[in-house]
Amino acid sequence: MDLGPYTSFIATSYLAAALVVVLLIGWIAIDYRTQKARLRALEESGISRRSGRAATDIQ
Repeated sequence: MDLGPYTSFIATSYLAAALVVVLLIGWIAIDYRTQKARLRALEESGISRRSGRAATDIQ
């Protein structure tokens, strides 16, 4: 497949886009673990989620 004189630009663009997608996936995965750890720490300290209570518990 011949892309003409723009082959290097096209290949670089695709590689840059793929790199950005991989970095975003990694960032989201790290943030997810961080948020889960924070939530676990809050629950261990006695703070519970409002969604975890029954409707009769809410005043």
